[in-house]
Amino acid sequence: MGSFDVPLDEERTQLEAFIEEYRSAVEATLDGLTEEQARRRLVPSATTLLGLLKHVTWMQRVWFEECVGGTSRRELGLVQSPDESFRLADHDTVASVTAAHREACATARAKVADLPLDAVVTGHQAGPRTLRWVYLQVLRELAHHCGHADILREQILAD
Repeated sequence: MGSFDVPLDEERTQLEAFIEEYRSAVEATLDGLTEEQARRRLVPSATTLLGLLKHVTWMQRVWFEECVGGTSRRELGLVQSPDESFRLADHDTVASVTAAHREACATARAKVADLPLDAVVTGHQAGPRTLRWVYLQVLRELAHHCGHADILREQILAD
């Protein structure tokens, strides 16, 4: 085995550790903020800290419940587009969106628990993917949105 080869069980462990780290990091950007601060819009788009957590919840449900699990967005009661997933309802709170995120993460863990990284999943609109590909896509999106959230939090706390 070469110096860059990682045994498959270690690869999965590391992928899952990175995903968990970013899941926690996105949630942590809301720590200590008021409801108003969590909803504050600082950019022209609908992006807010609370909206980012709502979006990454939706995103993980799409990848793990739709793509891996094979249940359509309609059946899951999910909005159809990423843009819609940022929109906050009047009843959305830090506590309710955080609880929904944690539930989505628990469901995601259960959906993949018995699947190898090379398992081909067929529920995505664009066609079959391996579980490894799904993990990398989720990790990419979580990291991307963590960066947005860090900047928004910094701006909110500077006010």
